[in-house]
Amino acid sequence: MTQPSSTTCPACGAPAAGNFCSGCGASLVGRRCEHCGASLVAGARVCHRCGRTAGAAGGSRSDRVPWIIAAALVVVLVGTIVARVQRGAPGPAVPDMANPGAEGASGPPAGRPPDISQMSPRERFDRLFNRVVAAAERADTTEVLRFSPMALAAYEQLETKDADARYHAGLVMLETGQVDEASALADTILAQSPGHLFGLQLRANVAERMGDSARARQARAEFVKRYDAEVASGKAEYGEHRAALEAFRNSGKR
Repeated sequence: MTQPSSTTCPACGAPAAGNFCSGCGASLVGRRCEHCGASLVAGARVCHRCGRTAGAAGGSRSDRVPWIIAAALVVVLVGTIVARVQRGAPGPAVPDMANPGAEGASGPPAGRPPDISQMSPRERFDRLFNRVVAAAERADTTEVLRFSPMALAAYEQLETKDADARYHAGLVMLETGQVDEASALADTILAQSPGHLFGLQLRANVAERMGDSARARQARAEFVKRYDAEVASGKAEYGEHRAALEAFRNSGKR
């Protein structure tokens, strides 16, 4: 291709020399048609041989390749940065499934939390129940609402649901306002074991939550009446909850 020593810019009409116009930056160098290969004068927009569009005056396709590659690299780089930022940004709160149960009422234990995925279904349920009870005693509503659905889901996975499991599930239901469901569990406990202290206590708790003081007093009175005989029966669950049962009996005597 030839380069004029002095010419007029085909884009803006200003006197120009060299490869590019000093006024508007347009190319002053002749090009070849991208379609038929014919030599084109500087600034030509239509090929004089084939009549097809010759391309922008800024350069041929080969001139634009480096810019296309650079733009692609910028897009990839920006995408990588955005992905890293999104991974590092805080997302919505997710329950800590590794330690949903508390060792006591004071809250979760210190140190690395245990992995409940390695526990049996009953161990998971008990751990989650303890977490809900501990949160309720601290009046931590957020924690109660966070772990109660997990505790009840673990309860549903139990192959065998004894009076102890039903009693615990009923207490969790009461914490989340599922009064009818908790009442049904109390009835189930008493249907399978008439006079069972867990069923009577849960029934009293349900009545109190519903504001039915008469029914609550009746359930508490029945609890006190049956207490000695039930404890003497030697049920294993009574031994595990002896302190709580005694406290409930004493409150019913007032």
